[in-house]
Amino acid sequence: MDELWFTRCPVPTATGIAADRGWLAEEFAADGITVRSLQDAPADVAADHHYTHALGGLFREGGNVPALWARSRGEATRLIALTWIEERQSILVRADSDVRSPEQLRGRRLAVPVHPIGIDFWRAMALHGFAGALSLAGLGLDDARLVPVPGSPDGQWEGELAALRDGLVDAVYVKGALAVEAAQRFGAVVAIDLDAAEDRRARVNNGTPRPITVHQSLLEDHPELVARFLAVLLEAADWAREHPADLARILSAETGAGSAGVAGAYRPDTGHNLRLDLSEERLGLLERQERFLHGQGFLPEPVDVRGWADHEPLRQARALLAERRAARV
Repeated sequence: MDELWFTRCPVPTATGIAADRGWLAEEFAADGITVRSLQDAPADVAADHHYTHALGGLFREGGNVPALWARSRGEATRLIALTWIEERQSILVRADSDVRSPEQLRGRRLAVPVHPIGIDFWRAMALHGFAGALSLAGLGLDDARLVPVPGSPDGQWEGELAALRDGLVDAVYVKGALAVEAAQRFGAVVAIDLDAAEDRRARVNNGTPRPITVHQSLLEDHPELVARFLAVLLEAADWAREHPADLARILSAETGAGSAGVAGAYRPDTGHNLRLDLSEERLGLLERQERFLHGQGFLPEPVDVRGWADHEPLRQARALLAERRAARV
């Protein structure tokens, strides 16, 4: 084994922090193993493997829609950790709209983006975002009008927000730092703040919870490498808790958003929420996402989430990190 790959989405991830700090390269340098970011590979290769996970030496920390899709299609991946980061999920409307509550979404035109990609996670996010908002009023997607909107090549949320501005739709689901900035450009306002909902099930979506997956072959052939990689991520998550200013800088670089977008999208305690686990709660929330995606036709076959999960690598990583910390004392 002379090469490992990692990929992550443009969101808060322990992988992104570890890469920024140089800890992943440092961990495996003595073994003669090069650790490379899939984002540095040619665009056609990176885009394909980021979604399909058809690369044996790849660690993926990103949205659960492509991860579940890859597993559903038969890719031999394993789920080795989950995170849950609150990242400003909301329903936006025009400033002159009277919509300010989930009940008022009944009968409204909801923007559902359409992208010509293998797994349209943008469409999946919008559908589950609206479903979550409607559920707060005891409603479902059938109680509203779903309007397909072509995704824009100009950037995230641009197509949907342009449709909102032009009066073609009544509401748009958004999440994350770039959405905060895009909403300001288009003059859209928050009608429903999903982050304020007490029941976090209303916020289950592509990034909540967010999985870390590896290929089964890597886990079988090099379990010690997987444990060491996870140990670095555990350390990165702990580091983030004590370094909020550095974390904000990293989030800006990872998301492509400015400081205002990062501050508007992520809570001050984001650094405390990067911890990795495979708790019963998080597995249950991922099962909820799997049921939604399969029910909406995004997954060709059901995914047994608990059968997909392997708890041993994270257990080994925690033990390894504890040993390393004891040795430093």
